[in-house]
Amino acid sequence: MQRPNWLPSYLPELDGLRGIAILAVVLYHCQLRLEGTWLYYASLWGWAGVILFFVLSGFLITCILLGTRDKPHYLHNFHGRRALRVWPVYLLVLAVVYLNAPWFIGPGVWDAIRTAPWLAYIFCVQNLFHLALPAALAPTWALAIEEQFYFVWAPVVHVLRRPWMLAALLTAALVASPMLRHANLHWMTPTNTLIHLDGIALGSLMALAFYTLKLGRRAWLVIGLVAFVSGIGAAATIAGGTSLLDSALAVGFAGAMLAAVASSGARNPISAALRRGPLAFYGRISYGLYMTHISVFIYFGWFDARMDSYGIAGNLAVVAFRFVTTTVVATVLWYGFESQILKLKRYF
Repeated sequence: MQRPNWLPSYLPELDGLRGIAILAVVLYHCQLRLEGTWLYYASLWGWAGVILFFVLSGFLITCILLGTRDKPHYLHNFHGRRALRVWPVYLLVLAVVYLNAPWFIGPGVWDAIRTAPWLAYIFCVQNLFHLALPAALAPTWALAIEEQFYFVWAPVVHVLRRPWMLAALLTAALVASPMLRHANLHWMTPTNTLIHLDGIALGSLMALAFYTLKLGRRAWLVIGLVAFVSGIGAAATIAGGTSLLDSALAVGFAGAMLAAVASSGARNPISAALRRGPLAFYGRISYGLYMTHISVFIYFGWFDARMDSYGIAGNLAVVAFRFVTTTVVATVLWYGFESQILKLKRYF
């Protein structure tokens, strides 16, 4: 397996797609404030941004794994770099929420530490149990899924040398997820890893295809556009309201990603919008924004209360205020904390 010569090591267009994903998620969590406006119907679909995150993550991480699996200290380096990317912000959010438990959780600090499932957060298994997660930490379910997947996937990529073996496992995960959603097993939580593997598995499968299929940019662009139209079309029609909805969206988002990758560096308005400007900026700060936006909503809840008497105008003011404050917090977090810690990646 070999990375295509035309595929650059850095794909700035994917930052733009990541920016679309995070803006959709934040908009989704503002939907109650958007009733009565045209944005309300768009916000109802904002949850799909998490699926786009999964597709992008599966593609990028699997590309890294395939490109480094024959190098020394493969697992050590991968988990070290992954820890630097994920854990500092994650632990910071946990500390802020627990140390301000009366504000974010309800009981006092020590009561929260004794009763809240903090051990589940430490081991990233909070999505597997029927737990009443505080709203400020609710977004961590998606992070838990990614951490569980890569904990297993990294050694699998190292051990299974045949591409068809890896493809078979990913295809099995892709098929099993909608089947398990349809089964609606009582012991499975709505955020269980096994029913949310579509996006990560499909993104990983696309990375594997890039490393094994000898196709040029134009072929991948055509495949991407066809997948995008087919996936989004299915989500809007036959897959809507069924267990296949997430899978259809994953196909559509994977198609958009393939098209963006195949046209990386092209001089057209779409590629330019994804490479630079607001979307790329939001993609850069997306992790911190995802992890902190609900905490920021809660912290500035006093502003929401003051706007309640102004109807739709007040609701729109709340949404605008939320986007501004969460953007400021995530920007400070990126430039003052995340980016500084990520400099340590050179040791891995």
